[in-house]
Amino acid sequence: MDIRKIRRLIQLLEGSDINEIEISEGEDSVRISRGPTGQQPAAAPPPPAQPAPAAGGEIPASGGGEPEEEEGVVIASPMVGTFYRSPSPDSEPFVREGTRVSAGDTVCIIEAMKLFNEIEAECSGVVKRIIAENAQPVEYGAGLILIDPDG
Repeated sequence: MDIRKIRRLIQLLEGSDINEIEISEGEDSVRISRGPTGQQPAAAPPPPAQPAPAAGGEIPASGGGEPEEEEGVVIASPMVGTFYRSPSPDSEPFVREGTRVSAGDTVCIIEAMKLFNEIEAECSGVVKRIIAENAQPVEYGAGLILIDPDG
């Protein structure tokens, strides 16, 4: 198994509530655990999204080196994974720019290890900007969506 894949699994484990993960590829197998062995990993519903340290506060959101800065609440990725704007490729996106959301509304999905984790709005407001690109990888703490709480 490629060491890069193992490192990514470790990052995934650190950025989630999962205590143990086991992956098999052909004859290769790896198990990564943060707790004592013998515990069964949760296979039922995905763990609830945990807010990233920078999320939930009023902070300027920079869009990857763009000269202008926008004020608002940035919903940050709570884990490493793939960002999706809609529940399936042929479905409408959860939100668009200009959509009014309430705290707790699902705004996107992060797929991590074939688990689809719904990401919820941390505050009520209007979606000002979709920061992440659909179906693209995101890192822990990366900005996903910018919400204007005054909107």
